[in-house]
Amino acid sequence: MLNAQFRKKVKLLVMAAFILGLQDLVAQSDPKGERRVTGTYAIQNATVTTAPGKTLSKATILIKNGIIESVGTNISIPKDAQLILADSLYIYPGFIDGASSAGVGKPADAERPANMDPSKPTDEVAGITPWRNVLDYFDKNNSQIGDWRKNGVTIAQIVPEGGMLPGKSAIVTFGHSSSSNVIAAQVGMSARFRALGGGRGYGVYPGTPLGIMAKYRDVYKNAEISAKHNRLFASTSGLARPEINKTSEAMYPVLDKNIPMVFEASSDIEVRRVLSLQKELGFRVVLAGVTEVDNVISEIKAANAAVLLSMKLPEDKITKAKTEGLSEEMMQRTKRIQESYENMLKQAAKLEAAGIPFGFAGLGSKSADMLKNLRIMTANGLSENGLVAALTTNPANILGIGKFAGTIEKGKLANLVIMTGPILSEDAQVKHVVADGYIFDYEVKPKKNGNEAKTNGSGNGTVSIEGVWDYVSDTPAGSSGGTMDIKRDGNGYKGTITYDSPSGGGKASSEMKNITVSGNTLSFSFGVAANGMSLDVEVSGEVNVSQFTGNLSLTDYGSFPLKATKKPNQSNF
Repeated sequence: MLNAQFRKKVKLLVMAAFILGLQDLVAQSDPKGERRVTGTYAIQNATVTTAPGKTLSKATILIKNGIIESVGTNISIPKDAQLILADSLYIYPGFIDGASSAGVGKPADAERPANMDPSKPTDEVAGITPWRNVLDYFDKNNSQIGDWRKNGVTIAQIVPEGGMLPGKSAIVTFGHSSSSNVIAAQVGMSARFRALGGGRGYGVYPGTPLGIMAKYRDVYKNAEISAKHNRLFASTSGLARPEINKTSEAMYPVLDKNIPMVFEASSDIEVRRVLSLQKELGFRVVLAGVTEVDNVISEIKAANAAVLLSMKLPEDKITKAKTEGLSEEMMQRTKRIQESYENMLKQAAKLEAAGIPFGFAGLGSKSADMLKNLRIMTANGLSENGLVAALTTNPANILGIGKFAGTIEKGKLANLVIMTGPILSEDAQVKHVVADGYIFDYEVKPKKNGNEAKTNGSGNGTVSIEGVWDYVSDTPAGSSGGTMDIKRDGNGYKGTITYDSPSGGGKASSEMKNITVSGNTLSFSFGVAANGMSLDVEVSGEVNVSQFTGNLSLTDYGSFPLKATKKPNQSNF
């Protein structure tokens, strides 16, 4: 049961919702939300991949108090165990995101002193804040966490926002919001080739890649001098007391190699810059968000650097570009771009072929594209075992959490991804996720048979969504509805949605944001504001000619059915 203070807070938030009847849901459980594994559970008769290349058929996983008790085909199930029938389902270890910004807020910009010399800015103005802890800016209730979790991510290393040296990372689990969800704090020093200053309307040092390289050397060497002075002062009399410098002190764990530098380096040029610094200064390094590796594989091997490949892939518009009528020069240029695009899709396969264990980083990528992009990588040479390893055992080893995560075996945390088919199957969907001892249930959509939607005539299988739609959303407290007016806007869409005003007295409206169409799937978001409060609403579903069937998701309240019909004379028949 909710305590009185929390119930009051929830009620205030719900009052801001456009579904006026949601107040009645406060005391109810989310039907598709979370169930705590406080006792004993048996997930029975599934195809279980316990580790890359190791799969059991018709196996049972026994979980007790959030820990895997046993896994196998001849498991004795206790009488008090709650059974979860998993016939025809496929289970994998919970996926691990090696570097994520999900739920991480950005610190306020440092104020520039009036008399500051741009060539000698304060550390904060220059984006050098290694003393910061990402957990101070982490919101475990942020909707991004749920978005990544429903794609199978159960554990992530979260990295701070900021400049070139923004602070220390942490490892968290994407479990229930009632828990702290913290596995380990201050596990890595985040770094990137990003200067502040110039982007805020004034230039300060360092403002260029070479300046940032020089500044990293400066910070590291000053930290070494500071550490040496502190050691001498502690063991020798007659020395002046060392001044406390929080930047230098924050770097001590890096000097001692107790934590690595988690360096965001996308291109091969940035990778070379990082490895040059690493060779010169000697710190442990994790390369995060990498997109280009084929030209630096030998350097990565020589440095024994850990790699977290970006989950983000470039758009494939160039592969569909028409070359008819182009000059020879333009045709060659287009061909080079197409070859570069195809090469980007093969980076994971090249790391696997080179024998470099790697994980994935969600930094800068969309959770909705995660499984699609991973399957594209496997279509371009990455093996299924290589994919599973990059999602589970490899990042567990890189993050130093292999003792309790990354595989399905006795004594490990019960972090699981339960899918409707093998991970590489185009129709496979995530049905359940077990994270930090909680079971999260997700709606599974029927398999497509090729006749569900009418396309827009472009030949790419994308449905037409332009027009005015009447919709109704049903909740246990009643129905509410309005209209969705969607228009083409360049290569994308813009729209407006109306809803019952929270203050009563008619309808209110809001801009439809992030309108995305993929095949016959439509998704968008919008915000509702009332009495100074706001509520984020996510909508996703399938379009079948003039009908839309989907769900409206409210943070912390689950999903509710939403159906819409395009008004007459607006369907593209």
